[in-house]
Amino acid sequence: MPKMKTSKSAAKRFKVTGTGKLKRNKAYKRHILTKKTRKTKRNLRKPAMVDATNIKTMKKILPYI
Repeated sequence: MPKMKTSKSAAKRFKVTGTGKLKRNKAYKRHILTKKTRKTKRNLRKPAMVDATNIKTMKKILPYI
C-alpha cells in the first residue's frame, strides 16, 4: 500500500490544536471591506474551528496532521 498524500493547499490553511481540533481562518476578509462594519471586520480576524460535519473529509485530505 503506498503512502497517502497530504493535500498541500489544505495543510497551509488548517492547523491542529492541542486537543486535535482543526483551526481555520474566516472567509470574507479579502476585499470589499468598505461595506463591512468595524465590528464585522474585527470578528473576521479571529480564528474559527472546522465544523464537526467536515471533520471526516478533513482527516482524509490531511492524513498525517
